[in-house]
Amino acid sequence: MANGNRAVLFDSPKHMKVEELDFPKLEMPNGKKAPHGAILKMVATNICGSDLHIYRGSFPVPQGMVMGHEMTGEVVEVGPDVEFLTEGDLVSVPFNVACGRCRNCRARRTEVCETTNADVSCAAYGFNLGNWDGGQAEYLFVPYADFQLLRFPDKDQAMEKIRDLALLSDILPTAFHGLMEAGAKPGSTVYIAGAGPVGRCGAAAARLLGASCIIVGDYHQDRLDLVKSNGCETIDLSQDIPLTDQIEAILGEPMVDCAVDYVGTEAHGIGADAQSMDPANAINQVLDATRAGGATGVIGVYGPDPLAASKDEQQGTYPIDFGKAWIKSPRVTAGQAPIMHYNRELMMAILWDRMPYLSAMLNTQVISLDEAPAAYETFDQGSPNKFIIDPHGMLSA
Repeated sequence: MANGNRAVLFDSPKHMKVEELDFPKLEMPNGKKAPHGAILKMVATNICGSDLHIYRGSFPVPQGMVMGHEMTGEVVEVGPDVEFLTEGDLVSVPFNVACGRCRNCRARRTEVCETTNADVSCAAYGFNLGNWDGGQAEYLFVPYADFQLLRFPDKDQAMEKIRDLALLSDILPTAFHGLMEAGAKPGSTVYIAGAGPVGRCGAAAARLLGASCIIVGDYHQDRLDLVKSNGCETIDLSQDIPLTDQIEAILGEPMVDCAVDYVGTEAHGIGADAQSMDPANAINQVLDATRAGGATGVIGVYGPDPLAASKDEQQGTYPIDFGKAWIKSPRVTAGQAPIMHYNRELMMAILWDRMPYLSAMLNTQVISLDEAPAAYETFDQGSPNKFIIDPHGMLSA
């Protein structure tokens, strides 16, 4: 058994560092023993777009917090109360920390677990939500392991598809959740705000669902090229043309059946305002683009932002064009995704080659733990890559 645990830590805005920590114990953040827990050896641990909120300083976290909430690992230790997992199992870790026992967890609403964060009904690894260490590390403690961990049925088969399966902790089920809440189905026309990794997962998930026309809007041409080459229509939001006019040029009508905001408060304006931050722009885009009676999923992160321009936005109040949208009888669903609601089915879709275009859409790049701080900087600059950290050299091998 290893003695230490090298991990990526938040040091200050725009600065991550790798340091040696103690090997994790089967203990809760409050020091209480966790016989229901497990220790994992990280096989793949990704950098997520949500991590950039922390990196930039928009989501305050304590100095020295272990980063990361997208983890795939191998079980190396289990507590005495764990019955369905054994050492050597390869598993996916949902980013929502959930007990499996409270009212919300029993209703499969694991994104709002009532017990794993004393301050609010929401807990996550590496996100200052319940003091749970993140997984951009060599090893990770996971509580309630029997409930939380998704075991891959065949380890060798899973390792062959590990770049895709590594997306099951967060961005693929999150993207799928946005489409489900927006009512996407076979034949739907879909607008996706944002061509970052989660938006590209949304495009791939829309194809899995049988959507007809999938339109993706973004400012980065290399990201748009990725989705364009995989069967999507694209809109360059830096063009000084109203979004609905650009949708009409593609569809013949200025609206879609459903739309999803995969951006959140770090959105920019359109056209001449493309270089300026406009925290409410993405949600206003999808409200504007969705037809009367349609639905919208809001997956992008919203909340108080100390870097926002106005006092209201710093406190988490945003100028939403709801008055204009209200007449269309919209249905809007927002918040984190309950990963366990979708991850098993999406795992099977990957294992049985129902999403063969996922890797091409995501443009995954495997890096070492020591390369993670530089990868954060590259990702922050708009890189089209999805960075997967390989702490033990298991993927390159």
